[in-house]
Amino acid sequence: MVAASTSPSRDGPTSTDTPAATDVSLWHSHFDALARYHRWATVRLFEHVDRLSEDDYRRDVGLFFHSVHGTLNHLLVAEHRVWFPRFADGTSNHVALDAELETDRAALRDGLLTAVSRWQPVIAGWPAARFDGRLDYTTTRGVDQSLPFALTLTHVFNHGTHHRAQITAAITAMGHACPELDLVWMLQAENAQP
Repeated sequence: MVAASTSPSRDGPTSTDTPAATDVSLWHSHFDALARYHRWATVRLFEHVDRLSEDDYRRDVGLFFHSVHGTLNHLLVAEHRVWFPRFADGTSNHVALDAELETDRAALRDGLLTAVSRWQPVIAGWPAARFDGRLDYTTTRGVDQSLPFALTLTHVFNHGTHHRAQITAAITAMGHACPELDLVWMLQAENAQP
């Protein structure tokens, strides 16, 4: 197992280190916004997923992970068991991407809402130099990788967006309403708050 690199020299602070006020960068603002969006969009998605009947929720609708339930389980695997530990702890877990971590839909919902809420505090604690470093990890298939840290973190949030879009398309195809999940909708909502 290869640990996550925290700086270009591969010997940097851990995710629990708090950056000095002068160490906060544009990267922090950018990824804080993506983490806020990630949570906001997931909460809004569940407002509609929760309305699905059990049959619609578990029906094979032709998604890569078959159903809304299967796709949400994949998000939990990717979010909670694969990517977060790589970034936060420097550990690489070996788990199948189609593993069913939660059979119970309420437990799956709670697990995903917890998982998406974990990113903001971790991102806030990273020193600015970490974003310019690399993420060294081992894939779920056991292959060592070293990728640009900031771009790979962008992948995590993009991955969530990709699968939320699949779910909203499936829900719409079943004849149900879905929320607007565009990032600008969150920004507009934030601007409207006093």
